[in-house]
Amino acid sequence: MAVLWVCDVVSVEASSAYQGPGAWWLLAPGVVAGVAVLLPDDRLALPWRAGAAVVASVAMTATHLVALEPEFSGWGLLETLCLLLLLGRAAREMRQPWRASALCTALGVAVVVAPLRLRVADNILYSWLLTLAVGGVLGLACYLRVLDGRRRRAVVAVRQNERLALARELHDFVAHHVTGIVVQAQAARTIRETAPEQVDQLLCGIEQAGSETLESMRKLVRVLREDDTGAVRPGELFAELAELVAAFSERDVPATLQVAAGARQVRPDPEVETSVRNVVREALTNVRRHASGAPSVLVRLDLAGPEEGPRRLRVEVHNAPPARQPQPNAEPLGGRGGLGLVGLTERTEAVGGRLHAGPAEDGGWRLTAEFPVRDAVAGSSA
Repeated sequence: MAVLWVCDVVSVEASSAYQGPGAWWLLAPGVVAGVAVLLPDDRLALPWRAGAAVVASVAMTATHLVALEPEFSGWGLLETLCLLLLLGRAAREMRQPWRASALCTALGVAVVVAPLRLRVADNILYSWLLTLAVGGVLGLACYLRVLDGRRRRAVVAVRQNERLALARELHDFVAHHVTGIVVQAQAARTIRETAPEQVDQLLCGIEQAGSETLESMRKLVRVLREDDTGAVRPGELFAELAELVAAFSERDVPATLQVAAGARQVRPDPEVETSVRNVVREALTNVRRHASGAPSVLVRLDLAGPEEGPRRLRVEVHNAPPARQPQPNAEPLGGRGGLGLVGLTERTEAVGGRLHAGPAEDGGWRLTAEFPVRDAVAGSSA
């Protein structure tokens, strides 16, 4: 845009001696179109900016066509480029089909008729060439629009699948809680005559299990349960993670699992345990696909947050940078998907957590997730 603007200024300056001061008005449509391209969307919506560029360009063309003895002629290269950029954005980004069609038609017409300002015989040829340019921009923008639509649908499908998987697993955990409630109620009935002092403790356990079940059910009613699949066994999160990391270390990259003492003293909800397992599994899968030459992988579980305030279970998966960096255009193992983190984020936020992934200080990659937890019950193993 800067180069074309300089070309336009040089052209007008060279011809102003013959056309007079009015020749500088040739730059006006280009300025308006340039501002329309560079102005942020939060300042002014795209249809208004593109409409202003169309009005400025068509007004200049109409002035040349109706003037019997125009003081200036010609059109700017910056104007044409900016109108084509606005045309591509309108065709790709505008969601309403009729508004997009109307605006794209106006932009295309403004580009095609601009060469008619020239008082030469070749203006029709220039208009025909710009018609090809308009068609090429529209074709590219529509292709990108189709790709954007496919990605949006893929993201929706991934999120829906994560919700369904979470619903299946929550169902299993709710059944586990209800079974515990039934067993404790039967025990209370059995000992109410022989050991009545223990009935209150059993009732407290029933109340706590019922509260946990209701919390899980609140999440369950927001999703739909379908086919059954395996889930993490309640209370065996660290054993599951040890098996997962050991299997990964044997097949791929040397991996280490570190569980801080504080992390062993908390009680994650069943759905949180499942989400932690899935975060670690997806992170290790990404290491296999994108950093297969990494010298080591560290999986660490610890507590985050203030000592006196609510603590959160922090899960961190960090891989060192590979000794040999992959080629920029190399295809990752298993192909390019790019939706794994979308599903993880959806699952993490569904249970009240948050997730972050990005480059590490040593050039490797770090994925961090934090989940809400409860303190361990006195005398329990967790």
